[in-house]
Amino acid sequence: MKLTNKIVIEKAKQIGFDLVGFAKAEELKEETFNLGKWLDMKYQGEMEYMQKNFEKRKDVSLILPGAKSVISLGMNYYTDEQYSNQKDKGKTCLPAGKVSRYAWGKDYHLVIWKKLDELESELKEIDPEFESKSYVDTGPVMDKAWAVRSGLGWLGKHTNVINKEMGSWFFIATLITNYEFDNSSVVTDHCGRCTACIDACPTNAIVDEYILDATRCISYLTIENKGEILNLSNGLIDMTEGDVNKDKQTDLIVATKDACIKGETCVYLYENHQGNFIRQNLNLNIEDLTIKQL
Repeated sequence: MKLTNKIVIEKAKQIGFDLVGFAKAEELKEETFNLGKWLDMKYQGEMEYMQKNFEKRKDVSLILPGAKSVISLGMNYYTDEQYSNQKDKGKTCLPAGKVSRYAWGKDYHLVIWKKLDELESELKEIDPEFESKSYVDTGPVMDKAWAVRSGLGWLGKHTNVINKEMGSWFFIATLITNYEFDNSSVVTDHCGRCTACIDACPTNAIVDEYILDATRCISYLTIENKGEILNLSNGLIDMTEGDVNKDKQTDLIVATKDACIKGETCVYLYENHQGNFIRQNLNLNIEDLTIKQL
């Protein structure tokens, strides 16, 4: 039996994916050109893997020979549950830490890998000629670029994909296949003159529209960065009380997904007596450290 877009969409949604789109498997010339400029500006920081397998990022046929279509899948992670701003009664000196919603449950890689395996198995059962290679932000694939080309949404100025119904509250998976499907319509960029994300970024990491300096981003500093966060008051990220934009106040206490995977309570940033910010876990001795807030 021949596979169709309708069959794939129905199967994907039955398994738990909320968004499904299709794009022609062709070279990402413009996207990789922009990636190259971004790398030249060293905005990737210590993420050296971003420079590897550049040609595969550009041409998915180097990953799956004979690739004809790319299927982009989105899975919602938003929940109506709200953050608690209540301080720990036993540690009243500590503000409430916040964990991103995407890390509130089981590691999303494990969840989505299982769903991808199920989807690929079911599609191959329908047509044994079906071949595929799938990723969940773990390989040399430009997931967001394919999500845009597949019509899941448009790329926002904060460099995340925005869907009209879901916003940016969804995980992205990419499935490269030897099957030729009908291409989905590309979604128009609806950002217009809006700069809400740029204005809201507490560390000014969005240095220009559609350009993110990862080395200034709290996500990078608490996940990818493995050492001390040095010279924060000398231009990397200005966290001195006198120079802070008061419209961007937020606790400099960040819990990351990596911490949740490892079973740690969360990762905190502290200023030690030398003026350097360091990564610490909540369960460590913090008596000799001073909490710094934006």
